[in-house]
Amino acid sequence: MTVNPANFGAASAPGDLARLSAADMVAGYRAGRFDAVDVIDDTVSALRRADAVCDIVVTDLYDEAVSAAKVIAQRYRKGIENRALAGVPITVKDLVFVAGKPAKAGAPSLAGFVPEVDAHVVRRLRAAGALVTSKTTTCESGYKLTADSPVSGVTRNPWSPDRTSGGSSGGAAAGVAAGCGPLAIGTDGVGSIRVPASFCGVFGLKPTFGLVSRAPGFFPPSWASLAHTGPIARTVADAARLLETIAGYDVRDAASLALKPQEYSRTPASARGLRVALSVDFGYAPVDRQVRAAFIAAVDILASAGAELVEVPFALDPHMLDKVLKPIAFTEQAASVGDRAEDAFIDSDDEFRAVLRKGLSYSGADYMAATHLRTRLRSQFVELFRTVDLLLTPTVAVTAFAAGTLGASRVDGQPVDAHLGWSPFTWPVNLCGLPAATIPCGRDASGLPIGLQMIAPWMRETSIIALAGAFEQAQPWAQEWPPLN
Repeated sequence: MTVNPANFGAASAPGDLARLSAADMVAGYRAGRFDAVDVIDDTVSALRRADAVCDIVVTDLYDEAVSAAKVIAQRYRKGIENRALAGVPITVKDLVFVAGKPAKAGAPSLAGFVPEVDAHVVRRLRAAGALVTSKTTTCESGYKLTADSPVSGVTRNPWSPDRTSGGSSGGAAAGVAAGCGPLAIGTDGVGSIRVPASFCGVFGLKPTFGLVSRAPGFFPPSWASLAHTGPIARTVADAARLLETIAGYDVRDAASLALKPQEYSRTPASARGLRVALSVDFGYAPVDRQVRAAFIAAVDILASAGAELVEVPFALDPHMLDKVLKPIAFTEQAASVGDRAEDAFIDSDDEFRAVLRKGLSYSGADYMAATHLRTRLRSQFVELFRTVDLLLTPTVAVTAFAAGTLGASRVDGQPVDAHLGWSPFTWPVNLCGLPAATIPCGRDASGLPIGLQMIAPWMRETSIIALAGAFEQAQPWAQEWPPLN
């Protein structure tokens, strides 16, 4: 079919159909302007180009996606296709099961493992007509905030391939940023949706803990009390529609919440009436000066859009990383792979083996002491949200650092933990199971994206979608593309 993608919000060039929003794709299908085969062909080409530069694909499902696209194209032509995401391409992080496809999870010890069932989210995507195009890169078991692993190599940032994509959902975020389809499924244990979305300049949402099932799979079940599954997208509306599709109760996930379905996609974009608190540093964290400036500018935009800024002191314990997060996260990580022989990790990263050793060194008393402190942290957020609707922070304290490294060891001239210390705003949210999103809010002097984090009370994703939509209207980002070609 001959098409002119310029009519649908992108410039005329190879890859333009893949750059359309999910909403524009579905509208184009229904109007007969192009079909799902055209889009998938374009998306596969875009994935191949981006993968060659950024290393984002672990396993491709291109042939399956093309076959499914042919069926969907026929359904549209017959006038019988009305599913929410019919014909929309999507990638799935390699921690999430896709039946009959390897689930390598960045782990050499999982070579040859192929699940027989779809994860709950993949089953829901298929039911909605979405087309899974590939499994995307992750670090081993999602243990760090980049997507580099011994299995897939170094995942790079499409805005500057010498920089990291962030992670661990790095392939997912880099693919969306590079125009390889409008949607991706990521997972987030300490920031693994929000960090790469921030570094790559796209929208990423970590839902309330339990809103989206992680079963069966999320393999291995590391970061068990911290991990979430959620959407990465170019637009707020697309992310809302994807969340609407994948949210829902699943008895196989002990954390799954039995709640009435919500139509997140019907949430109007508006900042008016929302009381918003601010914290640029959680009272202790060093923040890059360009990130700090972008945060302040973004807050001004939201105030101009009608948000009510509320001055509420909010500071966290500066020792929480070592006293709370690590005893919980590292213990859960070590326990999740405890059934494997020690030599299974010979080819793993040195840092991953160090996490396992540290996790095994904590006692049950250490874990429970951290759990008690975690409850105190939750109480701080409970008190905060008695008076405000959202809390704004920078998403990450820095912009993307060098590809192939663990993390930044200094922020604004101050030393930080290279594993997690440069992302002080993301993991406290996981400890509390709160919903949070990142939206692009600026760039540094090198042109690297900067993210603004929006945190809401439990089950108030609609507040995030409303405020993020208002910011998106005031400062659009969806048609900004990295110069990969």
